Amino acid sequence: MISGLTQTTSRQRDIVEVVFRNGWDYMRQLLTGGKAGTPDLPTPAVLRNILVDLGPVYVKLGQLLSTRPDILPASYIEVLSTLQSEVPPVSWVEIETLIRQELPGSLNQTFTQINPQPIAAGSIGQIHRAKLTNGQEVVLKVQRPGIDAVVDQDIALIRSLAELASRTDLGKDYDLQATAEEFTEALLNELDFRLEARHTDQLRANMSESRWFDSKQLVLPKIYWECSTKKLLVMEWLDGESLLTVKSAQIKAGGITDEKRREVTTLLFRAFLQQFYIDGFFHADPHPGNLFYLRDGRVALLDCGMVGRIDPNTQQILTELLLAIVDIDAQRCAQLTLQLAESKRTANLASLEVDFERLLRKYYNRSLAEINLGEVLFETLQVARENKLKLPGNIGLYVKALANLEGAARTFDPKFNVLDEVKPLMGDLFRRQLIGEEPIPTLLRTALDLKGLTLRSPRLAELLLDRVTSETLQWNINLGGGLESLPATQADAANRLSFSILVGSLIVGAALISSTEMTAIYWLSNTLFAVASFLGLWLIISILRSGQLR
Repeated sequence: MISGLTQTTSRQRDIVEVVFRNGWDYMRQLLTGGKAGTPDLPTPAVLRNILVDLGPVYVKLGQLLSTRPDILPASYIEVLSTLQSEVPPVSWVEIETLIRQELPGSLNQTFTQINPQPIAAGSIGQIHRAKLTNGQEVVLKVQRPGIDAVVDQDIALIRSLAELASRTDLGKDYDLQATAEEFTEALLNELDFRLEARHTDQLRANMSESRWFDSKQLVLPKIYWECSTKKLLVMEWLDGESLLTVKSAQIKAGGITDEKRREVTTLLFRAFLQQFYIDGFFHADPHPGNLFYLRDGRVALLDCGMVGRIDPNTQQILTELLLAIVDIDAQRCAQLTLQLAESKRTANLASLEVDFERLLRKYYNRSLAEINLGEVLFETLQVARENKLKLPGNIGLYVKALANLEGAARTFDPKFNVLDEVKPLMGDLFRRQLIGEEPIPTLLRTALDLKGLTLRSPRLAELLLDRVTSETLQWNINLGGGLESLPATQADAANRLSFSILVGSLIVGAALISSTEMTAIYWLSNTLFAVASFLGLWLIISILRSGQLR
């Protein structure tokens, strides 16, 4: 396996060269077949340099890693979040050829104009502005020609490296093979623009109605399915700027009032709270570049390629976790984190509670306005990692999305406080989680469940009492932790206790006999004392030899 990694292809040799150049000693030894020792991650800066040197696909991998604070510490997430695909744009001749291949009809029948100069160029595709024959201005997202072959090759290498790393303790603790499969699947999904189109349509449908915000003020671009394919995505052109650009250009010039900024941040945050806690389907990359302030004052969500999903049970746990953090309840935080974990075999609830107590202690004397929720959630994931709890990948996406959203909102509106936005919605949120959108069917289902429980309870109670009285009740208890020797230990302890009682009885009996004035049985008293002394000495020697005189 190792020799194959270092000798098979020129791409693999490139990886070895990049690792050597950046001086990551662990992987250097692993790739060359030497004794790797204890695996250590490269520092955040070294990891970033390695990914950049390896090229656009690995930059995309780094960007995906930056969305997973459940795997990497906050210092890595911060560095990897700055990764940008600094790749030159593909020539217009190649882009035009691909567009012609993907369109069902001719180029002139679909577009009256396409700007050959790209708006942006990334590792997977590049963006061009165009106009349809009906006059509608659109954006073309075109896949880089040949990128699918490069991704396939790099995915094979990622899987091979994950298989190697899985043999180490670190790989076993974090199930690196499963994690690698998650990322390779995400990379493959990036190559199918139809997935992004479907995500956009679903988010638009989910956001079309809300009791928490004015849905008319939130926009997702229209998808033109008739001319969109796996490698070509045609979307509505939205005229606006990212929140960061708007802040620097218009706010300072007085173009946007404080009241308008508060409206925008409240709209965005309530829209994402609905995605997190009600819809269970959310935009997983709300950095400022994907949040647009349009010329007409509305807000747009762009680039829906990366999404996350949260099931109803997890939604409830995350809601309770949010309240536990606000209440500075370390014990409840530990219990809820344990409920979220995929594997609890190595969990130690007491240790988890101590770690959460230490984490939340620094927030005891702070007001809610001073608490950065994203930071607290990052630290929560760090506590889980330190206790070797593996959380589902969607939890990492949720935390990163919430932290990105909070950061963008605070940048746009420095007075923004996430908990102020959460509190007015908590009552409605709990009501929805308890009885759902349609209370009557929920209450009817609950009534039927209670009826079934009521009908079964007497019969179950009768069965339990019958088994107790007939001595046929059996308890099946599975206790781990090396308790196989417990029966022998209990038997040994019982034998020693019985032996001690016997010795004591002999001594008491001898004492009683010796206290009488009957000299005829004086010899019996001496005999009992002798036997008791011998047995007592034997018991003491036995205990000393067992090494358990404690």
